[in-house]
Amino acid sequence: MSVYAPPQAKLAYIHTDADLIVIDKQAELLSVPGRGPEKADCAISRVQADYPDALTVHRLDMSTSGLLVFARSKAAQRHLAIQLEKGGVEKTYIADVWGRPDPVTGQIDLPLAQDWPNRPRQKVDTENGKPSQTQYETLDSHANGARLRLTPLTGRTHQLRLHLSAIGHPILGDDIYAHTAALGAATRLHLHASRLTLRQPTTQDWLTFAAPVPF
Repeated sequence: MSVYAPPQAKLAYIHTDADLIVIDKQAELLSVPGRGPEKADCAISRVQADYPDALTVHRLDMSTSGLLVFARSKAAQRHLAIQLEKGGVEKTYIADVWGRPDPVTGQIDLPLAQDWPNRPRQKVDTENGKPSQTQYETLDSHANGARLRLTPLTGRTHQLRLHLSAIGHPILGDDIYAHTAALGAATRLHLHASRLTLRQPTTQDWLTFAAPVPF
């Protein structure tokens, strides 16, 4: 088992107001505390050091970088959670994958479930899995494959990672779902939450945030 060694660089704040906080989370930083005191250092604990009222709204995988939202009150947390549940939050990710998808744009529709004997892995489960959809668009090609824009229509655990692996195009650097060649093609998971659009809980204004791709 690898030792948790989160990056120590200063948090990158994208936006703060009376209701919400948005950061650009670094790869290999947990969103929330893990099991044991050695995994207490995480995005929410670092944000709370600056903003003690911060509350968790959603999560990114430890190895995924990009936009992560926190609420600053229970009311704002409920408002944002409802937006997420009802698909009112638009999320866009950038990923580098092994190989080039054909067709170059499309939708992956594969139901997902927990793979209990092999946690934290998830699995495609056509009988008991929850409906899961991901739209993809090829943006460019590179030596090992392609760069994709991903839009998750549902929010299942490991959805993007497993969906891409299931169609034969694992994300580079994925230590759970990639084959050996794709894992070795990058020094980190090449998955980044690059764009996020939501409604401000109080004003109801649409807000869009962006974070540059770090790979």
